[in-house]
Amino acid sequence: MTQPHATLTELEWELIPSSAYSAHMHMALDEVLLERVIARARKPAVRFWSWVEPALVIGSHQSVMNEIDLVSAHRLGFAVTRRMSGGGTMICEPGRTITYSMYLPDSAVKELSFRQSYAALDAWAVRSFVALGVPASYREINDIISPRGKIAGAAQARRKGFVLHHTTIAHQMDVAIVDQLIRLGRDRLTERGVRSAVKKVSPLAWFTSLSCTETAARMETSFRDEFGATDSTLTAAELDAADQLVRGKYSTAAWINRLP
Repeated sequence: MTQPHATLTELEWELIPSSAYSAHMHMALDEVLLERVIARARKPAVRFWSWVEPALVIGSHQSVMNEIDLVSAHRLGFAVTRRMSGGGTMICEPGRTITYSMYLPDSAVKELSFRQSYAALDAWAVRSFVALGVPASYREINDIISPRGKIAGAAQARRKGFVLHHTTIAHQMDVAIVDQLIRLGRDRLTERGVRSAVKKVSPLAWFTSLSCTETAARMETSFRDEFGATDSTLTAAELDAADQLVRGKYSTAAWINRLP
């Protein structure tokens, strides 16, 4: 099995344990925490998310009208939000989805290509899944897979010499809703925007009896053990800044429905 990338283990990591917020708030927290790490107000960090609402998270370079079946999303109670990173649309549900974000200087992956950086930053998660008995491996450019399909997908944003890397993991999913919610293979409604790729989903629950919460806790322990991370919490200032970003950016139609 591959070993941790050396420069990643040299960083002094903080771990923010799983915390529950709205979909828009999670998007805003990613931007706030990346900026805090850039400003050296925080050490490199990993943050685990909990979902309080079903959400469709589209990439920064996607078009809502191309990607999302809004009638089905409304009927099934899914919020629609846009993240600051690229990539395709992710389906996220409370108690069924695990997400983590990593905020770090790009010097830690400077010897790697862009494609290789994805695998290096998710390698610890693959090892965590294998330790649970899941036949997990990595598929370039940004997927954790089993022999039966995709377990997780990652996306990145880079800013001022720093990296935001986040990965969304299907612990459980009704695979039948994918085609209902995401307009995979349907005609474009606008020429603008990156389309999501058609991939079979392979949830972790197919391979482990651990609950979503238990699996996330095991992943947190794996990260602590592998990187020597110390636990941290979100500060009142960070939460306030994120709340302002939700109101001024992430919850607005101008951001969500923009054409890239």
